[in-house]
Amino acid sequence: MKKGIHPENYRPVVFKDMSNGDMFLSRSTCKTNDTVEFEGETYPVVKLEISSTSHPFYTGKSKLVDTAGRVDKFMSRYGKAAKK
Repeated sequence: MKKGIHPENYRPVVFKDMSNGDMFLSRSTCKTNDTVEFEGETYPVVKLEISSTSHPFYTGKSKLVDTAGRVDKFMSRYGKAAKK
């Protein structure tokens, strides 16, 4: 790799998929205040709602991911109309 082409804050960061708990280590400049222990070391962590380990396109499974209660909100609004 060429020297001096990356920003100073380019560092190892753990990305955590919040829907299934999988974590992977990469390098990034993402700003975060949270840390996590991964493979015996402490790294900054970036929390993701969905990644390739939980996305239906990559897993081949049709799985509903509801992290913010959006499905419940939809069903409370429009679920009664669909039951007719």
